[in-house]
Amino acid sequence: MKLYRLLTGPDDSSFCHKVSEALSAGWELHGDPAYGYNEGTGQMQCAQAIIKHVSGKTYSPDMKLSEQ
Repeated sequence: MKLYRLLTGPDDSSFCHKVSEALSAGWELHGDPAYGYNEGTGQMQCAQAIIKHVSGKTYSPDMKLSEQ
């Protein structure tokens, strides 16, 4: 099974730590990051898609993807 997540956050070190934590847990980068201005918060925002191959499980919408 292949899982997909989209990590998002402000353009600061907390976003880099979020991506680094996912990579350390076996997730892989998928595509290029995205970057845009959020007028509501007045901040630049980042997004990065990640994927992970997991064996022996069946997908369910109830899965907590961050715990896989």
